[in-house]
Amino acid sequence: MSIFEAIVLGLVQGLTEFLPISSSGHLRVISALFGWPDPGAAFTAVSQIGTELAVVVYFRKRIWAIISTWTRSLFKRDLRGDINARMGWYVILGSIPIGVLGLLLEDQIDSVFRDLRLIALNLIIFGVLLGVVDRYANKRRTLEDLTASRGLTFGLFQALALIPGVSRSGGTITGGMLLGFKRAEAAEYAFLLALPAVFASGVYKLTDIGGNEYAGWGATIVGTLVAGVVGFVVIAWLMRFISTNSFMPFVYYRVGLGILILALVSWGVLEPNEADENQPARSEIVSTETPGEETEEETASEPSPEPATEPSEEPSEQAAPTVDPITGWEIDPEVGLPRNPETGLYHDSELGMDVNYDVTSGLATNPITGETYDPSLQYN
Repeated sequence: MSIFEAIVLGLVQGLTEFLPISSSGHLRVISALFGWPDPGAAFTAVSQIGTELAVVVYFRKRIWAIISTWTRSLFKRDLRGDINARMGWYVILGSIPIGVLGLLLEDQIDSVFRDLRLIALNLIIFGVLLGVVDRYANKRRTLEDLTASRGLTFGLFQALALIPGVSRSGGTITGGMLLGFKRAEAAEYAFLLALPAVFASGVYKLTDIGGNEYAGWGATIVGTLVAGVVGFVVIAWLMRFISTNSFMPFVYYRVGLGILILALVSWGVLEPNEADENQPARSEIVSTETPGEETEEETASEPSPEPATEPSEEPSEQAAPTVDPITGWEIDPEVGLPRNPETGLYHDSELGMDVNYDVTSGLATNPITGETYDPSLQYN
């Protein structure tokens, strides 16, 4: 991922994290519109640390009151009825659902949940739900009315945000208004409730940065910093906006964006997911290994590693190294793949991920299918 991509995606993250329009969904959609690879769940999770730091700064007085009062209430019984002490327990309790489901559904979050069709449907469905609840719910409660059961219900709605397109803030605020809480009260608790889950998820995903993920450390740090600065401005604006306005502008936006994404996917302008987008390329790459008359003849005529070694020597004699247009990394002329300067691993831009390369045979291994192929052929 280039620094330019990181800045753009950091801006998107900061602008959309607190608005009820799904930041993870927008990161996926914007990347697809620009023709960039999916930034991945790790970049999304880590960049959200920046926006949550904005929450810490904006609500610093309330957060300090909660932490200090909750801690003292462990030793002083008379403080246990204080709303700040109770809020500490409610945030802990409400964080359990997303923590448990996040671990159980980790593989789906990294793959099938990032399908653009699913994101579009979630934008529409949960956008309509937000509008209906905002219009018809009896919103009279304040945070003083929070109870353990209500805090857990908030947490269950927050867990829906594991699916891109739902929106962490939108889902949690919708649940809060269903419980009868005022817009600003529901939003404040939603932002506070997100802190443990987002920080835990971001730290957990730190180990994935720089591996097979498209985003490296440099890009992720830049995106996180940009997201934090922009996020602070957005959260300050939103808290003022919802004190006197409804969520309907966001509802219209969500529905319109969802319809647009479905249309672009149906017209073939956007591929619904990274796997579908790269499937034709994979078929072409491994087509020489499919059973057939020509393949059998080729297999019979090719003894062992030597034929695979010969093609890899040709590119070095033909031209100087070129640059991959997607990653901006230099393509190794002997291998036919760009090499990640940070990790030293070869990256297949057709697959959108790093691949293992065997120097002896001159073949790479597709990490999804497990099949080997000659990477130099796709650049001929």
